[in-house]
Amino acid sequence: MTVYRIGVLAGDGIGPEIVDAAVNVFKTAAQKAGVDIEWVDLPMGWKGIKHHNDPLPEITTKTLETTHGWLLGPHDSAAYPPEHKIKLNPSGALRHNLDLYANIRPAKTMPGIKSVVEEADLVIYRENTEGFYADRNMYSGHGEWQITEDVVVTSGVFTRKAAERIAHSAFKMAMQRRKKVTIVHKANVLRLSTGLFLKVCRDVAEQYPEVTIDDYHIDAMAAHLVRRAKDFDVIVTENMYGDILSDLAGELVGSLGLAPSINSNDNVAMAQAAHGSAPDIAGLNIGNPIGMMLSTVMLMDWLSERHNDPKLKEMGQLVEQGLYQSLEDGVKTRDLGGSATTSGFAEAVADRIKQALVN
Repeated sequence: MTVYRIGVLAGDGIGPEIVDAAVNVFKTAAQKAGVDIEWVDLPMGWKGIKHHNDPLPEITTKTLETTHGWLLGPHDSAAYPPEHKIKLNPSGALRHNLDLYANIRPAKTMPGIKSVVEEADLVIYRENTEGFYADRNMYSGHGEWQITEDVVVTSGVFTRKAAERIAHSAFKMAMQRRKKVTIVHKANVLRLSTGLFLKVCRDVAEQYPEVTIDDYHIDAMAAHLVRRAKDFDVIVTENMYGDILSDLAGELVGSLGLAPSINSNDNVAMAQAAHGSAPDIAGLNIGNPIGMMLSTVMLMDWLSERHNDPKLKEMGQLVEQGLYQSLEDGVKTRDLGGSATTSGFAEAVADRIKQALVN
């Protein structure tokens, strides 16, 4: 039986608490599903700075090469010492250096959670390596230049290769869902850059004749999400637009604390909740672990497909079902109007997974 090595980078702020909660529920699910997982703790963030003078030390990046995937907790890079603050943050460095070109962010209404929209079940495919994000769109250095004290120029990079591969990822997912893809761009103004992105996505669409496509300008898309989120299935867009839309979608379905994501290429993936490190509540055991748990569900689904191992998917389903059952039963953290602690919510999910063992 394969032993899956999963890296655990707990990170900063509430990171250690929510990552620990996710690992604990997956240990329970792994026992039920008969999956053998070795959880490999690795330094990142302030722990890396303290012990290795680096928020993403070499021992971490080298060990990740020996894992099947990993969990990445949030980082508080804004508070790092100046010599580390000027570097790519740990998340950006991993995405850039490992070419994790697909940032996949679902948004789905959940039982027991009050949301702005009545129902939604969509997934945003965000191109993760270029676009207008200056920390990722260059081979080295940053794509920003301060010409004078009062003038800054920022670059945006758009390539056919990047647009093609994120488009293929989105259309493949659409084939497993409701067979609809929405392309988001601003080609009426940024005619060459996002115009290329739109054209390439349409070209790729011809290879998936069963999938219906439409497209919207980014500003119109934000309005449509608020008004009729339930009408959308798979959304594909460039880096910055995807970042903005996915945060909006997360809030629309209840809270950014619920929002999961994975970052992947064709060979490896990392689970990363979409929210930040919330340093103001660090150590209080009140952070919401749902985003991290569902990100790990996504990682297990990804690994299941890559390694053709249905037990990994079964393990993720056990956690997702236990999580939803907990919410239906009124077990919620404070940000959702409940009183459960981070560890208490994890215990509730684990208890429901254990009940499934008996059933």
